[in-house]
Amino acid sequence: RFFGGLCLDIKRKLPWFPSDFYDGFHIQSISAILFIYLGCITNAITFGGLLGDATDNYQGVMESFLGTAMAGSLFCLFSGQPLIILSSTGPILIFEKLLFDFSKGNGLDYMEFRLWIGLHSAIQCLILVATDASFIIKYITRFTEEGFSTLISFIFIYDAIKKMIGAFKYYPINMDFKPDSITTYKCECVAPDTVNTTVFNASALPTPNTNTSLYNPLNLTALDWSLLSKKECLNYGGQLLGNSCQFIPDLALMSFILFFGTYSMTLTLKKFKFSRYFPTKVRALVADFSIIFSILLFCGIDACFGLATPKLHVPSVIKPTRPDRGWFVAPFGKNPWWVYLASVLPALLVTILIFMDQQITAVIVNRKENKLRKAAGYHLDLFWVGVLMALCSFMGLPWYVAATVISIAHIDSLKMETETSAPGEQPQFLGVREQRVTGTIVFILTGISVFLAPILKYIPLPVLYGVFLYMGVASLNGIQFWERCKLFLMPAKHQPDHAFLRHVPLRRIHLFTLVQILCLAVLWILKSTVAAIIFPVMILGLIIVRRLLDLIFSQHDLAWIDNILPEKEKKETDKKKRRKGAHEDSDEEEKDLPVGVTHSDSSFSDSELDRSITLHFRISCPASPAFNYSQSPVFMVPQVKIEMESDCDLTDVDKYGRETDGETTL
Repeated sequence: RFFGGLCLDIKRKLPWFPSDFYDGFHIQSISAILFIYLGCITNAITFGGLLGDATDNYQGVMESFLGTAMAGSLFCLFSGQPLIILSSTGPILIFEKLLFDFSKGNGLDYMEFRLWIGLHSAIQCLILVATDASFIIKYITRFTEEGFSTLISFIFIYDAIKKMIGAFKYYPINMDFKPDSITTYKCECVAPDTVNTTVFNASALPTPNTNTSLYNPLNLTALDWSLLSKKECLNYGGQLLGNSCQFIPDLALMSFILFFGTYSMTLTLKKFKFSRYFPTKVRALVADFSIIFSILLFCGIDACFGLATPKLHVPSVIKPTRPDRGWFVAPFGKNPWWVYLASVLPALLVTILIFMDQQITAVIVNRKENKLRKAAGYHLDLFWVGVLMALCSFMGLPWYVAATVISIAHIDSLKMETETSAPGEQPQFLGVREQRVTGTIVFILTGISVFLAPILKYIPLPVLYGVFLYMGVASLNGIQFWERCKLFLMPAKHQPDHAFLRHVPLRRIHLFTLVQILCLAVLWILKSTVAAIIFPVMILGLIIVRRLLDLIFSQHDLAWIDNILPEKEKKETDKKKRRKGAHEDSDEEEKDLPVGVTHSDSSFSDSELDRSITLHFRISCPASPAFNYSQSPVFMVPQVKIEMESDCDLTDVDKYGRETDGETTL
C-alpha cells in the first residue's frame, strides 16, 4: 500500500508519544545528556573543521553546530526511534570534498549544485518510504550489522588514538635530551636584517601592553630583542634560534595523561556497580555518572597544573563561516539548466549512502538484546531524514544521518537493571529507558554552545579524545563477533559458556568468524581510500556474502551464530506446519478406530517431534532402621520411581484407556 509502512509506524508510535516525555524525567537522564552532549560537540567541531578544509569554508564549524542542533532536535522529537543520534559521517565528508573539487574544476557553483543534489536525494528517500523499501532490513542479519558496527567502533578507536598522536606533532617530546648538556639548551629571539625589519614593522601591530615607541622603524636599534616574548618576536619579524625552541616542556606527557586517564577512569567507574563497596544505589549512581566524574576530575587536574594543553574552541558568534554566503541558498541563477537534471545521478549515490547508514544503525539500536518495549519506526525515521536533508540543503548546512557509535553509547547510558539482587548475584538487565527528552536536550545544548564558549574553552581536547576512545571500546561490548574473535586466543577449557559453543562445532565457528574478519578488512581498506564514497554499496555486498554463506553452513549452525534469512525461515515454518498437519490427520484416524486398538505406523515418529515426554522422578527412602553396631553395616538403597506421562490431551487418554505399565520402580 502507498505509504502503508509510514502510516503503520505513526499508528504504532502515537500511543507511546506522551510516555516518551515523562519517562525521561529520571536522574539517569542527566548523566546521559552530559555524556552524549560532549560527544556531539566534539564530533561537530571535528567534522566542521574537516568540512571547512574540504569545501574552502563554505561549510565550517558554525554550520556544523547549527545543523547538528536543528536536525538532531527535530529528529528526536518526531522520529520513530528517538534513541538514534544524528551526526555527519565519513562517507558524507568524502562526498562533499569530491563534489567541491568537481564543481571548482568545471566552473559550477558548489552550493547551488549541492542544493539540487540534496533535493533529489530527499525526493528519492520519500519514494523509498512510499514504496516501503525498508523491507530490505529483513536481510540485515547479525553478520551484516555486527560487521558494520565493529567497523565504526574501530574507526572511533583509531581516530581517537590518531588525534592523540597528532598532538605530539605540535608538542613534541625532545628525544635527544641529555641531562648533562642542560646548560646548552636555549632559545633566543634574533633580530632580522634592517631592511626586512623596517618593511615588516611598517604593517605590524604591537601587542596591547607594550611601549609602541620602541617598535617604530626608526627605533629598531634601541629594541632589546632578547627581552621579547615568543609572540612579540614573531610579530615583529624576529627569528627564534636555539635547540629548544620547538619543544614545550611537559605538554606531550600531560596530554597523554589526560587522554588515557579519562578513558581508564571511566572504564573503572563503569564497572564500579559490580563491586562490593557501598549500597547498590550509590554504586549505580557512580556508574551512571562515570563519564562526568572523569571529565571533571581531569579538567581540574589540567587547571591545577596550568599548562597550555590544547583546549576546546567553540565559535562565539552566530554567522556563516564564509562571509560571502548567507543562511539561504538560492536554487536558480548560477548554474546551467542541465545541472538541475544531471544532479539526479550523484543524488542516487547519496541516497544509497543515507539509506544504508540509517537503516543498519536502526537495526542495531532495535536489536532484541536491548529489550526495547516501544515499537520501532524504520519508515518514519527515513521520512524525517529525507525532510531534514532538504531543509539542510536550502540552508547550506551539512547532511546528517544516524551515527552508530554515539547511538550505541546513548543506549548504554540509559540501560536499566534490577536494583536489588541476592548476595553475589549480578543485576539483571531490564531494558532501556526509551524517551525523547535526552536526545532533544542534547541537541538544544549543542545549539546554544555558542553562548557557552567561555566555559567550554577550559575543557582540554585530550580529555574529549579519551571520551571518544571509551565510546569506541564500549560499543564493542555485547557484539558476538567480537566474542568469537577472542576465542582464537583462548584454550578450550578457558572459553566462556556461550550458547553457540554448545551447539556449533568450534571449527565451524572459527570459519564463520574468519569470513567476517576478511569482510571487515576489505571495508577498512576501502574506507581508507578515495573509493570510500562507494562504502554503502559495499554494505550491500555484505548482505550478498551472507546469502552465499547458506551454501557453506547449515541452517542449524546459522541459527546459533547468526540469524536465518526470511525465506529460509519461511521454509522451516511451512515444514513445521506440514508436520503438524500430518500429526492432526493421524489423530483423526485414531479417533475412528475401536476402543483399545492402537494405530502403530510411521505417524508416531512424526508426532513425537511435537510432543514432549515429562519424566517425574519420585525418590523416596524408607525410615532408617535401628542401627546395630555389632552387625555388619546395612546399606540402604533409595527407591527411584520414574513415571512417564505424555503431554497429550487427557480426554484422549481416558477414551483409549491409560496404560498401567508406564511406571517403573527401581
